[in-house]
Amino acid sequence: MTAVKATQSGAYDYLAKPFDIDNLSSTVARALEQPQAGHVEPDEVGEEALIVGQSPAMQNIFRAIGRLAPTDLTVMIEGESGSGKELVARALHDFGQRRSGPFVAVNVAAIPRELVESELFGHERGAFTGAHQRRDGRFTQAQGGTLFLDEIGDMPADAQTRLLRVLQEGVFTPLGSRQAIRTDTRIIAATHRDLGAAIQQGHFREDLFYRLNVVPVRVPPLRERRQDIALLARHFLQASVQSGLPSRSFSHEAIAVLEGNDWPGNVRELENLVRRLVALCANDTIDAEDVEAELAHAAPARQTAGATLTQSIEAHLRSYFDQHSDVLPAPGLYDRMLHELERPLLTLTLDATGGNQVRAADVLGINRNTLRKKLRELGIPAIRGQGSAR
Repeated sequence: MTAVKATQSGAYDYLAKPFDIDNLSSTVARALEQPQAGHVEPDEVGEEALIVGQSPAMQNIFRAIGRLAPTDLTVMIEGESGSGKELVARALHDFGQRRSGPFVAVNVAAIPRELVESELFGHERGAFTGAHQRRDGRFTQAQGGTLFLDEIGDMPADAQTRLLRVLQEGVFTPLGSRQAIRTDTRIIAATHRDLGAAIQQGHFREDLFYRLNVVPVRVPPLRERRQDIALLARHFLQASVQSGLPSRSFSHEAIAVLEGNDWPGNVRELENLVRRLVALCANDTIDAEDVEAELAHAAPARQTAGATLTQSIEAHLRSYFDQHSDVLPAPGLYDRMLHELERPLLTLTLDATGGNQVRAADVLGINRNTLRKKLRELGIPAIRGQGSAR
């Protein structure tokens, strides 16, 4: 709140304590070079939009909110699932000039592909099979406010084309209607996907990306702001009490266990864990053994559903570097890591195609001769038949 209000009132920058003296001096020097601006009293806003966090990574987010909230710029929020992207979007709305208008959140990934356009733009009665009555879309509902398009990377191609036209022309037309409606809505999008890769693969329009990515904001995963874990855990304890659960506290050892976990499910995973601990622990103080037992219980589901391939590789590499202590790995790490990835990738693809190299090469998107060369280099037998590639 302090960071946001300071920025809104005209502060040049915001430094969180403890701050580095050299950084303070250089910041003041840059500020003195800027033309003086009059003081502006920040608008009164509620405390409910507060995002919990004191780490440097979150201070950067707070600064961004303070600078972007008063504008109508389109913002693209990037971050892993459960990291708090919607909270950032809500803060941009709550502190902005459209806060008296509606905040409409749409999870694009949760809408059936054939209904995305109807959900966004609305439809007239009889526009398609099952359209028994007229329905306003989310763009209409968000007029005068903010439309938050979560998981924008999952939007189907047809809806991407229509959304791009709306962003370019500022008008939209409900399905089955001839009347164009001028939109008065701020757009904030979010994704956990690598949209750059999606563009290269032809799954996401490059021109739409540039329309949405006017100002990118990256929400850090919880493992990159471990200083906030204790603060968040205690915040969720208080929230649990307000929802009717018994009052609990964490021991110092329990907090240490929480801070040492990587949290592939991010803040959402931490919140769910705290709620389970409050509900299941018999003692008033939650200790390290309680946390470790609950984390171990949740591990199988996390391995199968919570962690992405990138997160799994990152965890493996972190462990790899930790094993080397202060000594760096031997040169050639890049090729060794690619070699380790190629073997299971080629082996399992051959298994899936019954050993058919032509189909395997097509699935992998490489030339068959390239595939055969890699099989020879890796010493993988390429015998036709299910399971023979192992």
